[in-house]
Amino acid sequence: MKTNPKNQWEDHLTRRARAENYPARSVYKLEEIQNKFKVMKKNDQVLDLGCAPGSWLLYAAKTVGAGGRVLGLDLSPVDIRLPENARAVQENVLNLEHSALLDDHTRFNVVLSDMAPSTSGRKDVDAMKSYELCCMALTVAEKYLGPGGHFVCKIFQGNEFAEFQKKVRSTFKESKIFKPDSCRKQSKEIYIIAKFKN
Repeated sequence: MKTNPKNQWEDHLTRRARAENYPARSVYKLEEIQNKFKVMKKNDQVLDLGCAPGSWLLYAAKTVGAGGRVLGLDLSPVDIRLPENARAVQENVLNLEHSALLDDHTRFNVVLSDMAPSTSGRKDVDAMKSYELCCMALTVAEKYLGPGGHFVCKIFQGNEFAEFQKKVRSTFKESKIFKPDSCRKQSKEIYIIAKFKN
């Protein structure tokens, strides 16, 4: 019996996400992070970097409720229908400073980054690209997070990991490393959960 190559990564979480109307299984990583670390609360303002295809947007919007707001940015469009308190914009994080989306007075309670580079198959190269994306996300968090804000960032484990941890610790009072159970076993990704921006 032939296997459909499109479905080679399908597992119970992929099927669960489909049944619960999420576009990707990555939602369960954020759910685990939220359950363990309580990074979001009702009425929070959340910025979601690398938001496509939209699962984190949907989960964050549900978590912060009608009084909260979630803004997502991604190079790719988000094609799903979003609730009223969520918005997705096709934008490069690098262009954020020159964008009309945010200004120096914009403040968020939480910055989420699930950004990942296009993988090359070379772990050292991919880890370096991931580190560069994480540094961009941290720069955004430093600029747009209000005092006491929280930051969640995915990074590929590599030589630069300790350096990024050091950067995060200089900006936040608490920093933890967490690998959700819903990450694929072979994945090198890990999350840094940083709380209480200085």
